[in-house]
Amino acid sequence: MTDTLTVSVLGTGIMGSAMARNLLKAGHTVRVWNRTRAKAEPLAADGARIADTPAEAVRDADVVLTMLYDGGTVLEVMREAAPALRSGALWVQSTTVGLDSVEELAGLARDHALVFYDAPVLGTRQPAEAGQLTVLAAGPVEHRDAVAPVFDAVGARTVWTGEDGAAAGATRLKLVANSWVVAATAAAGEVLALAGALGVDPQDFFGLIADGPLDMGYLRAKAALVLEDRLSPASFAVATAEKDARLIVEAGERHGVRLDVAAASAERFARAAAQGHADEDMAAAYFASFGDKPAG
Repeated sequence: MTDTLTVSVLGTGIMGSAMARNLLKAGHTVRVWNRTRAKAEPLAADGARIADTPAEAVRDADVVLTMLYDGGTVLEVMREAAPALRSGALWVQSTTVGLDSVEELAGLARDHALVFYDAPVLGTRQPAEAGQLTVLAAGPVEHRDAVAPVFDAVGARTVWTGEDGAAAGATRLKLVANSWVVAATAAAGEVLALAGALGVDPQDFFGLIADGPLDMGYLRAKAALVLEDRLSPASFAVATAEKDARLIVEAGERHGVRLDVAAASAERFARAAAQGHADEDMAAAYFASFGDKPAG
């Protein structure tokens, strides 16, 4: 296998489309598929081939990269695609899924003689578009040189967590990282809501914590999206954040850990989605602090 690969990207949402474009920029041949074809079609202008079915997309591919909504969707799509893949093809599974799903997906890979890499990514729209994601990866050492061109095209850094993708080492680390993202986002929304309710200028709060141990760039970035009404287009949508928060809670329960903040955050995201903010940036969880309309 050479450094120039044929890569099939299944799922061309916010992350998948950006990853496909960076694979094209790196000189790879890229085929894409998305359930809603209209979301994939803009990639044709960048040189991607648009496929009508997952099987068509992956036929003769060196690598298939899945960036879909959840584990159930990945399983459904790959059950259709896998028979068209050659034995020994590499599967880079980058969708954020639960631990049970990783085991199931790795089993599907074994059934079809595919080389499975558990490879979720850390980052949102902007780093994805810039090819600056952090790839969290677990998979066999002997094929890492073959998969490295894909990771190098989509990310600035690859963090290896183990040699067995089925053990879900990369997904475990991703869920831990996302638990912090979820908690910080919920806290950012609540501090703005409380400030508004108490008549406190948020800038007074930011001035109070400036350059101290309580200050955080992520807090300021998410707060700015709310304060400046820049919640669309989303870097990471409310609906996806709810899904991930529930995966985090499930992972904790599976290992005997109660995660109250993640559980409460999932409910905040659900309320914000019900208010019409599902496709906005996850910072829109701010609105869950109010009724149908935020307090003035």
